Amino acid sequence: MEQGELVELYIERLQEQRLVGHIYKGRVANVLPGMQAAFVNIGLQKNAFLYVDDALENIAGIDATPENFTKASAIRDVVKQGQAVVVQISKEHFGNKGARITRHITLPGRLVVLMPTVDYVGISRRIPRGTAREELKALVDELRPEGMGVIARTMAEGCTRQELKRDIDFLHHLWLSIRRKAKESKAPALLHTDLTLLYRVIRDSFDEDVTRLVVDDQAEYEAVRQLLADISPDLVERVHLFSMDRPVFDFLGIESQVERITNRRVWLKSGGYIVIDHTEALTVIDVNTGKFVGSTRLADTVLKTNLEAAQIIARQLRLRNIGGIIVVDFIDMEEEEHRRQVLAVLSQELSRDKTKSAVLGLTHLGLVEITRQKVNQGLAEFLQKDCPTCGGSGKVLTEETAAIRIENQLRQFLSLTEEEAVLVAVHPGTAAMLIGVNGKSLEKLEENTGKKIYVRGDSSLRPDEYALVVSGTAAAVQSAALPVSPGEIHTVLIEGKHNSKSGDGIARMDGFVLQVADAAPLKGTRVAVEITRVYKTFARAKLVSQAN
Repeated sequence: MEQGELVELYIERLQEQRLVGHIYKGRVANVLPGMQAAFVNIGLQKNAFLYVDDALENIAGIDATPENFTKASAIRDVVKQGQAVVVQISKEHFGNKGARITRHITLPGRLVVLMPTVDYVGISRRIPRGTAREELKALVDELRPEGMGVIARTMAEGCTRQELKRDIDFLHHLWLSIRRKAKESKAPALLHTDLTLLYRVIRDSFDEDVTRLVVDDQAEYEAVRQLLADISPDLVERVHLFSMDRPVFDFLGIESQVERITNRRVWLKSGGYIVIDHTEALTVIDVNTGKFVGSTRLADTVLKTNLEAAQIIARQLRLRNIGGIIVVDFIDMEEEEHRRQVLAVLSQELSRDKTKSAVLGLTHLGLVEITRQKVNQGLAEFLQKDCPTCGGSGKVLTEETAAIRIENQLRQFLSLTEEEAVLVAVHPGTAAMLIGVNGKSLEKLEENTGKKIYVRGDSSLRPDEYALVVSGTAAAVQSAALPVSPGEIHTVLIEGKHNSKSGDGIARMDGFVLQVADAAPLKGTRVAVEITRVYKTFARAKLVSQAN
């Protein structure tokens, strides 16, 4: 959280463990020269994808790649079908796509990242240029294992030689253990798993800039303090145990913010809003003034809305973990200085993001293209699934359109059967359109097909589908289609007001509609009713007494 606002949220569930960072010994299942890639069996449900540039890394003594190979090499010259390779997952699987893997292994520690397959020294771009940066680079270069690469992380700034050496030595010994296991294991095999969520947060995010780390589990609290006592003693007192009865997210006001993460529309404090839409190829964000009309000239109103939107957009990208290509449609700005200000605020806000991102400029139409590294699933994909009714499109057929389609399907089906009658179940909204006013549409369909047709409402069905319940002789189907008879007493739930008469209520028995006289005020109540008259598509009833 930053200034009381939730800016990053990480979720890990035991049954859906994060795979990025895991190291495997896999076997090349097939090589695709046309795609310059290979698929590798690493023991997961789907084979992982290895692109040629990610396949060039050299792991001496395990699956060495000849040094004369370059990025221009063909995939079939780099790996062969059946070859064993040591790989690391760099991107989670998404949808129908398998995980993306690389032979460029990275082992992150708290202060440095060890890269056993390259000979390189790097310094975090967050460490400012100057003498201290150059001294850190020289020290890391001196301490790194021969022939291996090391990147100093932001937390390495100001650390002592002993602290850096301890981190590098630990990762080096870890790598030697992975190498040893790789030589002894038969592919496919898991060689190394990354840390669990809490300990990744300690490793990657908990530094001097963080004022508090709140943990709501006694055992984890003690384990975190013990770990920090070894690696960063000065941070131990910033860890707090939350022991109240209410949930910590609720107490800190986080839960309400989490609930809004999947909202398509995000309101700005000024009264404007942004709309976030996802497609397979990119994410589109639209900026609108909404209720904000300003108090001076239009250009100033547009600028204020766009500046506020730029801040919120950067936060939403982090919060929702949106990656890939993002296109933002800002409100058109005529003045070049205003465009520059918006881009500057957007870039500044994105600089807080530890995930690599870039702002590629603003067009005259107000469109900004942003790229953000996509490693894990976005939160919307993690928290939600496609609607079973619309299939993720956000749209369904109108009841009238659905009724026309089902009517055409019934015509075709009834023309092929010798049965006298059928009972079909359809969605209640579609059933009303299929039956028509006073049953006229259903009567016409019966005339055209020469069959007796009974319709029953079933809310479990999509508006555009139907189910055949019973078919057979007219007498047999009528018996099944009409579940009530005059004089019977039934206890039913009044669902609402009946359309044909304002005072009457509507209830259902097995999808069959009951029109209950004067029962509209009893919506949501279970009552006893007596059936007074039965029709083909509904029955009339009167109140007997109110049930418990």
